[in-house]
Amino acid sequence: MEEWLGELVTFFVQLLLVALVVMGAIALGSRGQRSEGREQLQIVDLGQRQRRLRARLVQAMSPKRRRGLWPFKTSSDETKEAGQGDDSRSTAWVLDFHGNLKASGVDRLAREVSLLIDTAREGDDVIVRIESPGGVVHAYGQAAAELDRLNAAGLNTTVCVDKVAASGGYLMACNAKRIIVAPFAVIGSIGVVAQVPNVHRLLKRHDIDVELFTAGRYKRTVTVLGENTDEGRDKLQQDLENIHERFKSYVAERRTHVDIEAVSTGEVWYGEEAVAKGLADEVATSEAYLAQVMSERRVFSVKLSSVPTLAQRLGFSSSAVVDKALDRVEERLDASRWEHR
Repeated sequence: MEEWLGELVTFFVQLLLVALVVMGAIALGSRGQRSEGREQLQIVDLGQRQRRLRARLVQAMSPKRRRGLWPFKTSSDETKEAGQGDDSRSTAWVLDFHGNLKASGVDRLAREVSLLIDTAREGDDVIVRIESPGGVVHAYGQAAAELDRLNAAGLNTTVCVDKVAASGGYLMACNAKRIIVAPFAVIGSIGVVAQVPNVHRLLKRHDIDVELFTAGRYKRTVTVLGENTDEGRDKLQQDLENIHERFKSYVAERRTHVDIEAVSTGEVWYGEEAVAKGLADEVATSEAYLAQVMSERRVFSVKLSSVPTLAQRLGFSSSAVVDKALDRVEERLDASRWEHR
């Protein structure tokens, strides 16, 4: 009898635990749905962070017997010493853009630019750290236009490139009044490329027909499954040449001293080569440049980030994982032409 009662109690306890877990999952799920679309703004005072870390490093170097007597400084003390309490000092705002083929961060960049235009004062600088191998034309065209808004608002813009700003990445970078590149940063690739696989002969070999119906002479120029024509290939080539000319004009309007015909061959250059070609202005890493700026003014890093949903926190967003993996493969294939190991 006692054994039976014990099993019954164990069963109800397990049932209660399962119910609690299910209710908790439902609550988290509804909370995740509510948080979807929400954003959080991260602001970091880079100068204050640097001084705080330096103080810790100096403390670590001091003799052990004196560590307990080390006069720790509060944030207010550091602010007074740096003169950051003086609102008359100009400010440098730092944005980061890590681009993929689809420039999926362009919407976030647009909102960050809008925030700075509404907040920054006359004389403030905006420093954009760009890392991008380029990608689709329309997305990077928007990204470049968003940075151009900073110029229209009268803000001083500087772009720092530590690794790569090629193709669409350089389309963005050329909007800055000043471009600073690391010694081996990849710059340029002012060109346009389209690559379309075609399996028509394979399908024909297996007696598989593909019927393509269009309204409009050039609605489809080349296809993956159908038989491509010389007229379609010629039209695609014309489209690429047209985009290339627009790319060249865009860069030439903003880098007026550059020989656009010499640098628009699709080639890339590194560091000092890019400066010699007129594609950049100075060779330095972004960290070295920011250290210099922090000695002169306040420097704030600004970043908008979306609040992850429950599925994203648990890693269940399978479509996003697949899309990211495919984008990564395409990026690696595209980068293989200029990336050396």
